Parts: sequence; C-alpha cells; structure tokens
Amino acid sequence: MLGGMGETNTRTRTIDDAERRARLAVRHRLAGAARAATAEEVGDSLVALHGTDPASVFLAMGARLAGGEGPVASAERALYEERSLIRMHGMRHTVFVFPSSLAPAVQSSTTRPAAVRERTVLVRHLAEGSSFDEAWLAETERLVLAELAVRGEAAGTELGAAVPRLRETFVYGPGTRQEGVQSVASRVLRVLGMEGRIVRGRPQGTWTSSRFRWALAEEHPPVPAAEARAELIGRWLAACGPATEADLKWWTGWKVTDVRAALAAVGAVAVTLAGDGDGDRAGAGAGAGAGAGAGGTGFVLPDDLDPVPAPEPWAALLPALDPTAMGWQGRDWYQDPGHRAALYDRSGNIAPTVWWDGRIVGVWAQRPDGGIVHRLLTDVGGDAVRAIGVEAARLAAWVGDVRVTPRFRTPLERELAAP
Repeated sequence: MLGGMGETNTRTRTIDDAERRARLAVRHRLAGAARAATAEEVGDSLVALHGTDPASVFLAMGARLAGGEGPVASAERALYEERSLIRMHGMRHTVFVFPSSLAPAVQSSTTRPAAVRERTVLVRHLAEGSSFDEAWLAETERLVLAELAVRGEAAGTELGAAVPRLRETFVYGPGTRQEGVQSVASRVLRVLGMEGRIVRGRPQGTWTSSRFRWALAEEHPPVPAAEARAELIGRWLAACGPATEADLKWWTGWKVTDVRAALAAVGAVAVTLAGDGDGDRAGAGAGAGAGAGAGGTGFVLPDDLDPVPAPEPWAALLPALDPTAMGWQGRDWYQDPGHRAALYDRSGNIAPTVWWDGRIVGVWAQRPDGGIVHRLLTDVGGDAVRAIGVEAARLAAWVGDVRVTPRFRTPLERELAAP
C-alpha cells in the first residue's frame, strides 16, 4: 500500500488548496520572483508543454520568462538550434514539448505503445484502400530517412518532391460513411515521428505555424518501460504534486495499475487534500476568496513534505492549453466550477486564461488590431486589476505584430476577439 514513506510519524500530512496554489505559483514559474531566465528552465519546471497549438508553447514561455533574450528567441534556440527541448507525441496521443533529456522516458513509457498501434492501423488502411503493402511502406520509409540524412532537415513538400511515393494517396474507410482520400505523406511522417525516428524541426512560417520541417531524431538507448514510467511520474510529481491517482491516470493516459506501480517505484507518499483553511501548513496564506477543495488523497515525493509558503500575489495571462491550466483532472482548487462553461470548449480544451494569485479569474483574447483584451469572471479588487493590466501590456509588447488565434476556440474567446 502507498503512503507513509519518508514520514517520521503516523500522522498523515494535510495539504490544503492554498498550499497547492503556492506550489503551483513557484514551481510553474508564475510568481514574479520565480520567473525563469531561459526556455530550458521553463521546460524543466513544467515537464511538458502542450504543443498541439504551436503558438501556445511560445505564449506559455512568455508568461514565465523574466527578460533575457525574449520568449521567441529563447524557445527557438532551445527547440531548433540546441535541441534542448523537443516536440514529440506524448501523453494521450497529444503533441507536447519536453526537455530532450526526458524524451527517452516519454518514448518508452507512453509514445512507443501508441506508435505500435498507429503503425498497425496504417498498414491496415493501406491494405484496405490501396495496393500498397508493408514492404512498400518499409521502402518508402527507408527513402525518407535516407533523404533526411542527406538534407539534414526538410519540409514535407520537399520530401514529397524527392520521394514521389509520399505523394501517393489511398482511400480511407472505403465503403463506410467516413470514406475519404488521405495522403501517404501525412500518415508516414506521423508514424516515423511517433516511433522517434524523425523529429519536427523549425516551422516553415512564423512561430505560430504548424507546418514543420523534419529531421532525423537523435538515437537513444532503450529504457525499460517500468523505469521510464517511474522517471516521468517522479518528474511530474516534483512539478505538480500533490496529485490524485485520477489526476495521474488522466495526465499520463496509462492504466491505473501502471500509475500505481510508478508511484510505488518513486516512493510516493500519500497526503490528505483539504479545502482552504483546513490544512496543517504554516505561513502559506490562504489568498483571496473561497476555496474549492475536492478533498481525498494525493501523492507527493518523499522529500516534498515540507510546507511551502505563499509568494507575493501574482498575475498571469496563460494561453489556451497551458500546462498549468490543463495539468490536473480535478481543477476546482484553482478554478470556480461555475466558470467552466466560459473556460472550455465542448472537447474540454481550455481558453486563454487570466490568473490572479493562483486562481483562474478570467479569459483573454487578441483582437485583429493586435490589442490584448480580457474579461474577468469574478471581482478580484483594484490591486489585481492593475497587476493583470501590467501583464496584458507585457504580453502585447513581446507579441508585437504577430496575430495569435487559438486552434481550439471557446465561445467567450471568440466574443472577446471580435473586432
């Protein structure tokens, strides 16, 4: 049974919502004094940044960086020059940006099983909708890898010109209501990327573009799956603990048995989660407003039981799909349940959010003229309004002439963005 490791007595540590918000502020680099100097520091602190919408990675960096070379330059250097950060498929079949040092663990624990399924499905679809077989697919992949070895990096269109097989198409779902035509290129490059054989490089357009060039991936020795799961859980708990078993299962997409084994492997300690004012920590200030503690049992690393004091009040404008806003399945300790309709689309993708002192308090958007506008969903007081205004101006200054539209849009974001 999990729990008790690392404690000096039988009393279970209680962590209330206020302390969870204090941990979030410092460990996610959102409090003013906790901001990072480089994109690598942000990546290490967050573990994984949602990369489905390319712009969200840069916006998440910008919210957490303090001066330096700037969000775009810092992120592009890390992603495309030094490759200290890598964009790859990870949890829940979603593209994330990870520290490169974590890529082998992500690949083994999470991406590889999904890649096996993806290849199986591709082979079946080719057999159903074309005359192409596994041997043809293997030769196509060999030609792609050989071309990238020569070029170093290439866009999909460039690879298609050099490897004509990529320009072939096949019928998807023949005879069904979903029948349609798909390109070989999109599916082959996706499978090679999921298998860790190629990697997304610099986009063809600006930092908001999703049309990436491709390059050969760095080879890593294989990591045993159980060891990889333990490494990923340990890194995530350091950034996001305490977390419930449900949070971990949702975030990783693993079976609950794998989550429990990984928790045991890192010696995770069970703690009691409580609403504001019910905890046993010292000096962590409850913050403004009523809490929304879900209660229950959470887990932290065995060396992470000391109380965490609250930082100075802080404001932030975080992008759609930000890893803090999307980090846990249970979110009522930092968002008002009554605001869910304003914050999410029908698929559960979160809007660009306004934060004050550890809570989501509003939504922001960029208008066609570049203006950053926001709407508060709760009364936060004059100090908060001024601090949020400062953050909006900071965001507008570094985004400049670039126009950012979230890939997954919510009704309130659309309303705010309207000219």
